[in-house]
Amino acid sequence: MKTICLYFEIHQIIHLKRYRFFDIGTDHYYYDDYENERSISYIAENSYMPALNTLLQMIHENGKYFKVAFSLSGVGMEQLELHAPQVLDKLQELNNTGCVEFLAEPYSHGLSSLANPESFAADVKKQSDKITQYFGKRPTVLRNSSLIYSDDIGLQAAQMGFKGMLTEGAKHVLGWKSPHYVYNCALAPNLKLLLRDIKLSDDISLRFNNHDWNEFPLFADKYIDEIASFPEEEKVINIFMELSALGIAQPLSSNILDFIHALPACAKAKDITFSTPSEICRNYKSVAPLEVPDTLSWVDEERDVSCWLGNPMQREAFDKLYSIADRVRIANDPRINMDWDYLQASNNFRFMTTKPSNVGLDRGIYSSPFDAFTNYMNILGDFISRVNSLYPDDIDNDELNSLLTTIKNQGDDLDVKEKEIERLQTKISKMQETEEHLRERLEKEKNKTTASKARTRAAKSAAKAPATMEETVKKEK
Repeated sequence: MKTICLYFEIHQIIHLKRYRFFDIGTDHYYYDDYENERSISYIAENSYMPALNTLLQMIHENGKYFKVAFSLSGVGMEQLELHAPQVLDKLQELNNTGCVEFLAEPYSHGLSSLANPESFAADVKKQSDKITQYFGKRPTVLRNSSLIYSDDIGLQAAQMGFKGMLTEGAKHVLGWKSPHYVYNCALAPNLKLLLRDIKLSDDISLRFNNHDWNEFPLFADKYIDEIASFPEEEKVINIFMELSALGIAQPLSSNILDFIHALPACAKAKDITFSTPSEICRNYKSVAPLEVPDTLSWVDEERDVSCWLGNPMQREAFDKLYSIADRVRIANDPRINMDWDYLQASNNFRFMTTKPSNVGLDRGIYSSPFDAFTNYMNILGDFISRVNSLYPDDIDNDELNSLLTTIKNQGDDLDVKEKEIERLQTKISKMQETEEHLRERLEKEKNKTTASKARTRAAKSAAKAPATMEETVKKEK
């Protein structure tokens, strides 16, 4: 029986403001708040909310049969918290159905996996913590930014405890193989790999509303018929895309949501099920290791990382940013950490690309790749100065790490001593309370004894009084 794994990415670009050379050292705020609020509000209204409402309706109509997965970048969630909290509320409503899985990914939606393993691990852990906080379950499947993957990245994912990872079913990696099987990491056999079906995914996310496409118009029954026609042994069909494809890349007027809504009924008629990534990792065995010595992604025809690191400007910006990765992680300053997350986001480097692409690229405020590079490097110059100002830049990373470790250990010792002082103070308070209770008890006992003696004396006096009266009467007689 075939099964469809339907997955959507939710990430929001953090727009940087125009930042001049003369702003370095004087202005430490780098963001275009107006554009950030405008863009995410627009996407939420025209894509996220209509799409999520449709997916929720599909779950209610189909029960446990229909399932779907999401991954949300941490910086995207922050923007939703600020400007479109209704999207997070709807995602929590979807989560309550039990038919939705949330995946792990780098918090920043950045490229740390290509530069610094420690930063990558911290980035993923931060996002996993946030997902757990919101949805009550820790992710077990990892999806790297833009499906970036290599053997080394897979090995690190396995060492981080993940059971599976999503990546691209690129032809130059698969060769004659099909993406419709479960594979495993060549360096970590326990990490299962789910490969995106490029054609089926792009038919929806890129071509659905293209009137010049030879398969236009695409209907749900035709789409499912294509899946059903695959050989019997090809059982896992992975359809991955951005959620904004439903409403932005493919406008609502194209009836894209009607197409999505019809998929479960058509699939059920062909005896095709839906599964989440963790279910596939649990229920399907790997057929073979997948060797990926060179990094791949889901972007552009090359399916590599050249859209972010393909020219000297991009590589210079990338190298300069990650040259301070260890210092940022060691320093762990809250404001620095926030800017670090936003400056890592992969779109900052994508704006600098000089590659032609079949997918339109909106550079926002930038007129050219060089303009994007100049603005980013001005901001990065100020950011690096702030990082170095936290601690003298003549202290190398090892010295800084040792210094901060010593400070942390001293802080831990102080915490232990404070807890011991608090424990002793509590013990003293309890002893004082016990002593007070004993005093009150002794006082009560003393009062009881005094009262008893008084009653005894009174009784003796009363006993003597009648005898005295009798003697008095006898004497008078």
